[in-house]
Amino acid sequence: MIPEETQVLVVGAGPVGLAAAVSLAQQGVEVTVVDQQAEGANTSRAAVVHPRTMEALDRLGVADRLAGLSLRAGRFTIRDRDRVLVPLVFDQVPSPYRTLFMVPQPTTERVLLDRFTELGGKVLRPHRLTALDQDADGVVATVDGQHRIRARYVVGADGMRSAVRTFSAIGFGDDHADGETFTLADVRLRDGGLPRDEVVLFFSGAGMVVSAPLPDGSFRIVAEVENPPEQPDLAFVQDLLDRRGPAAGTARIAEVVWGSRFRVHHRVADRYRAGRVLLAGDAAHVHSPAGGQGMNLGLRDAVALGEALGAVVKGAPESLLDEYAATQRPKAEEVVKFAGRLTRLATASPLARPVRNAALSLLAKVPAFRVMLTKRLAGVADR
Repeated sequence: MIPEETQVLVVGAGPVGLAAAVSLAQQGVEVTVVDQQAEGANTSRAAVVHPRTMEALDRLGVADRLAGLSLRAGRFTIRDRDRVLVPLVFDQVPSPYRTLFMVPQPTTERVLLDRFTELGGKVLRPHRLTALDQDADGVVATVDGQHRIRARYVVGADGMRSAVRTFSAIGFGDDHADGETFTLADVRLRDGGLPRDEVVLFFSGAGMVVSAPLPDGSFRIVAEVENPPEQPDLAFVQDLLDRRGPAAGTARIAEVVWGSRFRVHHRVADRYRAGRVLLAGDAAHVHSPAGGQGMNLGLRDAVALGEALGAVVKGAPESLLDEYAATQRPKAEEVVKFAGRLTRLATASPLARPVRNAALSLLAKVPAFRVMLTKRLAGVADR
């Protein structure tokens, strides 16, 4: 049943919305979560949780659970086909969590939902936000065109096409800018050829492809492709691996478990706060999946926002919300720039490819460069 009043309304029940809700519920804040989809655990492209993100999730009481459901990948390598250009290991990063945790987003979502349920929370589905109006004392959200919920604050965690952001008149970059189109597939292999203990970003003359191992023995394959099919089949993904992956051609696909395509634009919301409305996750920033930064940054948004908002609801100054916006937005801008750089490196022209490879190989011999890149991928670049 939709309540008439709540302290905080969270719109969106993906991992970001659920993480914010868990943080608030842990602090004793009354929180209502609505989502327009009928069911959770939806298929998605996120497949890795970084060390810094696990630290944030530990504050929600779910890090150990998620780690137990994850495959640990202690290496990230950049290769040009079979040639290793940049090998990175995570065993020395300044964090209690010194590895990459490979876990599909629906699993992360399920763990957070279980935690929210333990705290007495419930996601209300399917309900769509149709209007949002603010006054000096709160926000009135209209759901399904008829139900009104009065909240002290609203959190927009409703993704790239955020209704909360739209109704709050928050700009989101250039709507006419060209985006990048990616294909994604979870596959099972008949033969080897892809490492089970590391994430690999392959460069090639034909383009880039990422291979990421998953806990069930499958691999997540992601590649930038112009006009990919809506649902990639075995022949399509095999061709990508043959032309972009290991040159030895030993990675033979037995089955495509699931596949999709998506387009991304590199955008950051003009602001993260509009009065009593705040944004987190894809509602606030979107970019290339290179480096696996999107959901990770969103989860860290959620925990930071949840802690600040919980304190404000209980009497702390509202300046904490301004600090959240002022802190997280520059982080998003840095992630967008970093993902863009990786994508441009991966898609270098044939003429630039030898120069790129030589430069990366030389840089990889410099310990400071490897440390910097490893810390950035782990989300601890500021340490």
